[in-house]
Amino acid sequence: MTSLLPPYEADLRHLRRTFASIPSSVVAVLAEADGVLHALVASTFTVGVSGVPPLVSLAVQRTSQTWPLLRTARSLGISVFAANQESLVRQLSSPERQNRFHGVPIRSTGSSARFIAGAVAWFECSLWNEVPAGDHTVALLEVHALGADAETEPLVFHSSEFRGLLGVRPEVQSPSSSPSEEPS
Repeated sequence: MTSLLPPYEADLRHLRRTFASIPSSVVAVLAEADGVLHALVASTFTVGVSGVPPLVSLAVQRTSQTWPLLRTARSLGISVFAANQESLVRQLSSPERQNRFHGVPIRSTGSSARFIAGAVAWFECSLWNEVPAGDHTVALLEVHALGADAETEPLVFHSSEFRGLLGVRPEVQSPSSSPSEEPS
């Protein structure tokens, strides 16, 4: 029997192109730690890892300078970006840290977790466990509170581009726009 798939031959570009063919959500992980607001943007968020306890996961590059700061927070806020929030994704993931949060509609529930207003869904979590995974660390996060706006279309990362679910580039929301939704 002949294999339908060629064997993997340590070609990282081929691996990344193949990974990019699978659409994923884009999230912000935000928290205040030691009086400073920190944010990490990722497209490696997975829901439904476990129902009991309720767990989600996030794969973080081991070279991340932000994850070691976030992981110390008692609560982490995860916001799943809406299709019109591409500019917020770019702003929050920018290496320019000085103005990273300027005009970003951030909300709080009173814990160390922070949330992006106008997002599709929100999860307030705590770090449950971490598992080394090659050049990443998989963070397993226990969900303590959550909410969603079923009327809002999510931002999707596919083929190394941001898209809406229909593959159409969404109308971009300005970071200074006044959001209409707050996390539950």
